[in-house]
Amino acid sequence: MVELQPQKKRPALYTYGFSSEHEELHKLDLHFENIANNLLQREKKSPALQAEVAALTSEKKIEGYAKTIKAVCKAAKTKAKKAVVNLPVSAMFHAVVTLPKVKKEEFNKVLKAEVKKLLPRPLEEMALDYQVLSSSKDSVMERVLINAVPLELIAFYTKIFQRAGLVLEVLESGSAALARALVGRDKSLCMIIDIGAERTNFFIIDESVPVTHQSIEIGGNKMDEILQRTLGVENNLVGQIKYDLGYYFSSSKDDQTQEAEAIMQTLSPVVDPIVKEIEYGFEVYLRQSGNEKKRPEKIILTGGASFLPNLTRHIEDKFKVKCYVGDPWARVVYQDGLKTLLHQIGPRMAMAIGLALRSMV
Repeated sequence: MVELQPQKKRPALYTYGFSSEHEELHKLDLHFENIANNLLQREKKSPALQAEVAALTSEKKIEGYAKTIKAVCKAAKTKAKKAVVNLPVSAMFHAVVTLPKVKKEEFNKVLKAEVKKLLPRPLEEMALDYQVLSSSKDSVMERVLINAVPLELIAFYTKIFQRAGLVLEVLESGSAALARALVGRDKSLCMIIDIGAERTNFFIIDESVPVTHQSIEIGGNKMDEILQRTLGVENNLVGQIKYDLGYYFSSSKDDQTQEAEAIMQTLSPVVDPIVKEIEYGFEVYLRQSGNEKKRPEKIILTGGASFLPNLTRHIEDKFKVKCYVGDPWARVVYQDGLKTLLHQIGPRMAMAIGLALRSMV
């Protein structure tokens, strides 16, 4: 969570906070879920009972997440009562479609007809958002970026923030928030790689707009397991060791090359799939009509596990493209004394910073 306030027409950090609990949104308390499932199987009751258990499970989740949000807000002493909130990209339908240019009054009809062919469920059950991407004046076609979200997911989030005493002002895709924090108005073709605990997301950003999304089930937890096993340290020390190694190798010299390669080899179960996904993502995008002459200019890492030792240099060597850990605080004013701390937690806070910047840039 990040709260910004305007200061001389620039966004300034007012406060921030996060929960130290390791939990993924929408992961149920397994004990409670098992009880509910066993009850349904044993009793073989009507659909009404199933709906009741589902509602009870949902209420348990809502109360749990609302409690965490209230605790973080209280600890950080927030003032804002409205929230801009990230929707997990895994819960959204995301696509770029090509449509014929039509009159404004006909556009919605043409768009919905095309989207209905693609959506995994009826359009009436989804909230649809779109953005027309830039095209030449002479072109008879135009590309449209589409995001669609199930209505029940919106209702679920709304209830959580109501219970937390906040007004849910906007639900936004994480890709848009990351692009705002890490790319800004840069029009070059780049990729943002968000390395989370359980998953790693890959977003291609073109003309400052997220146009593709890929995801793999590999993240920081797998990395931590490998380092913990290799180094023989306790789990609660791995995070700091990972950051220290990342800082050490970010300025490594020639005499440290062998050490860096050894780290990469040890972490190959995490590194190799990430490298393959980068290669695949750019290859598919650059084959698309109109993209053949484009060339990637940078790869930006973020997420709590982005300080993977020597990963930036490894990616640069592989793709001959500039790679670095993004600084989401670059567009935010903050006290000089916080610089070291904010740098260390920056990748973890990039999504929240991007959301907070929505109404300020």
